Amino acid sequence: MGKPTGFKEFQRVEHGYAPVAERVKHYQEFTVPQDAATLARQGARCMDCGVPFCHSGCPVNNIIPDWNDLVYRNRWQDALTVLHSTNNFPEFTGRICPAPCEQACTLNLTDAPVTIKDIEYAIVETGFAEGWITPQPAARRTGKKVAVVGAGPAGMAAAQQLARAGHAVTLFEKNRQVGGLLRYGIPDFKLDKAVVERRAAQLAAEGVEIRTGVAVGVDVDASALLAGFDAVLLTGGSEKPRDLPIPGRDLNGVHFAMDFLAQNNRRVSGEAFDGPELLASGKHVVVIGGGDTGSDCVGTSNRHGALSVTQLEIMPRPPEKENKAVVWPLWPQKLRTSTSHDEGCERRWGVSALRFEGAGGQVSSLVCTQVDAKLQPVPGSEFTLKADLVLLAMGFVHPVHEGLLQQLGVARDGRGNVAADTERYQTSVDKVFAAGDMRRGQSLVVWAIREGRQAARAVDAYLMGASELPR
Repeated sequence: MGKPTGFKEFQRVEHGYAPVAERVKHYQEFTVPQDAATLARQGARCMDCGVPFCHSGCPVNNIIPDWNDLVYRNRWQDALTVLHSTNNFPEFTGRICPAPCEQACTLNLTDAPVTIKDIEYAIVETGFAEGWITPQPAARRTGKKVAVVGAGPAGMAAAQQLARAGHAVTLFEKNRQVGGLLRYGIPDFKLDKAVVERRAAQLAAEGVEIRTGVAVGVDVDASALLAGFDAVLLTGGSEKPRDLPIPGRDLNGVHFAMDFLAQNNRRVSGEAFDGPELLASGKHVVVIGGGDTGSDCVGTSNRHGALSVTQLEIMPRPPEKENKAVVWPLWPQKLRTSTSHDEGCERRWGVSALRFEGAGGQVSSLVCTQVDAKLQPVPGSEFTLKADLVLLAMGFVHPVHEGLLQQLGVARDGRGNVAADTERYQTSVDKVFAAGDMRRGQSLVVWAIREGRQAARAVDAYLMGASELPR
């Protein structure tokens, strides 16, 4: 814990943001970090609550009270050691995780949880600034070869753990750069890509062979992996987007959100991209889907210079505040407003799209209706929105089945994900394993890191008979 009376003496203080008028002009991160003295006081607020519910809220099992206490005592390098013991990439989670740990914090009963995410971010960034984070190559080699297919956070975490266990790891990625949705999806203003690149450099220094621009199942047949490696771990994510098959879907200007976001990532980094340029500049933009991906579309559209941005959500507007007695320490369903929403956006709830309309093959409007609590149309509630660009941000249904998964012939669960449990992570095909969104479905970066680490231990145990890697 921190200071025994810290939670009484110090108020919760969060990091700040650059002004809206300034930050919408660029794609750089715009959070204003806290200084060390402020963070020490925030760490001091961590109370000796007996049962640390923050542990149950954190999927990657971060030992949160310990590093809160160490920051309070100015033992930053020790805090980094504790943080890295459960999380390979705290700089990712410290930026983009929604912090279920804070919702589970005992102090959240009074709406003032410890600023766990800010402290996590500061610990790892201090580690990089001080040169404490260095490659950790294995002291011995096992002679075993492992292929990890998909270089998102699950694949990167698994590759690092397996390399540190002494295996020869090859990390395959179909795109030109590693990172998965961290690289091609999450906007640069939320996660600077240099943050991903420095971890990729660490993986390479630890002996991971990174092969980008290689789509396994297309450029390399799956059978070649089975023949050339002792184990294969599938971490390719859940990339099949949920479509909206309503009249007018084939009009120009209606696109999947991830096509829009990934193209903008490539544009910002100077990477070439195929297909028509997707820009919101001077357009009325409608984003269908009220989650984080939709929010990212809002922020990106504002930076393009959209005339207007409207975000639609089919579910009813959630309450401003949850009932703690009912939901704590679980993740509550309540209204959340992102920094992108603050930059300008009309948000509408309880809305279903009926049809796209346009002329000359180009969308110009979207006809919608209000829906009731059972998601049924409310008679007489139809309305029309101007829409020069419509972005479908309704999530993903399952991994892409064509190519790799069909060639391997792995069994799938009822939702279309690769079937594997969370103990052995083994698929129906011998020596083939699966983890991350490809196994569990669309989820958070923190779950991807957890599954990558656990799957690495399962693969290591499969190859060696036992494993000393942590779960």
